[in-house]
Amino acid sequence: MKRLFVGLMLVVAGCAKQGSVRQNESPSMPNQLSASERAAGWTSLFDGRSLDGWRVYRGQSQPGGWYVKDGSLRKDQGTDDIISLKEFGDFELAWDWKLTPGGNSGVFFRVTEEYEAPYWSGPEYQLLDDAGGTGDTKQRETAAASNYGLYGGPAGVVHAANEWNSSRIVAKGPHVEYWLNGTKMLEFEIGSPEWEAKVKASKFGRWANYGRAKRGHLSIQGDHSGTLEVRNIKIREL
Repeated sequence: MKRLFVGLMLVVAGCAKQGSVRQNESPSMPNQLSASERAAGWTSLFDGRSLDGWRVYRGQSQPGGWYVKDGSLRKDQGTDDIISLKEFGDFELAWDWKLTPGGNSGVFFRVTEEYEAPYWSGPEYQLLDDAGGTGDTKQRETAAASNYGLYGGPAGVVHAANEWNSSRIVAKGPHVEYWLNGTKMLEFEIGSPEWEAKVKASKFGRWANYGRAKRGHLSIQGDHSGTLEVRNIKIREL
């Protein structure tokens, strides 16, 4: 009986210890990295307080129209696109976002500044409400979590307007994956025959270097109407 009691006490103590580790590994405040995330190489791209680390596309200033409130990076109307100060090649990018009804935005990667807009060089991860009032919701290639204009994913995964979503892009060499709320939405191979055919048939065929940079900036689209909120922006270089 004594052995059983001692054994139970050890199990309880072990569970308590594990619970404290899990609690420490999952910060309750947004825009903070856990100890395990830092150990795995994740870095934060948004501190929840400022626009540090971002600037206006093709400019050096921090953009007007973007601001920080309650730990979220926000914009309420059409404004400048912003880009990260740093450039990235192979990476895993994660972030949370939500839009007001009818809102429309996107996140671009490996963006160069050779063209007038980020989407002329960098592939887009579409941010959209499936029930939104734009024509983009009518086909999967332009709906939420699509590789805009080229590849679409399943419907019904994105949350309703004014609710938070969690997104992820994994880009390693030419292979790219888009994830939304824990579901793999799509994957594609930049430079593959299928990709080349899709680009040629799309509006992106007008720009010779679309999607071809091996390294570039991240960008968040600001030129559409509606309120966008973004938080927990973090990246791990691969």
